[in-house]
Amino acid sequence: MRLGVNERDMADLDEIYNTRILELAGATSLGARLADADATGTAHSKLCGSTITVDLKTHNGRVTGYGQTVKACLLGQAAASVMAQEIVGSSFAELRQVAADMRAMLKNDAPPPAGRFADLAVLEPVRAYKARHASTLLVFDAVERALDEIEAKPAVNVAASVLP
Repeated sequence: MRLGVNERDMADLDEIYNTRILELAGATSLGARLADADATGTAHSKLCGSTITVDLKTHNGRVTGYGQTVKACLLGQAAASVMAQEIVGSSFAELRQVAADMRAMLKNDAPPPAGRFADLAVLEPVRAYKARHASTLLVFDAVERALDEIEAKPAVNVAASVLP
């Protein structure tokens, strides 16, 4: 049986809005912000209106606390859910690498992230839907903005601040 155009489009949508993506999106913490964050990053998609804001607490180049608000589609929620589950304990370099891996997966047909962020592979079918890339990448953009804020702060010279 040959599918019509609308039926084929629905089958394709079933591929990107699969059960695992729905589960991850449902597990997203939608309002857990950090009052004492070291940095905050926000990313917004003009195309769909989605916004994700993240708060990071860090120590020695690793994330020790994470908060976020997610006002995004299911794809953005699913990506934010994986981030929230895996970010604490991650190094800045690891977070920048997973963001680069996600962009490469969606835009250049590269393999999905591995390791602790392997659950992001569920978003691999999104690569065929360029209009959905921005919302899927929002959490990574927001995290990188927060990392940029932290890295832009001057290092505190502890020795100079100690009184004799």
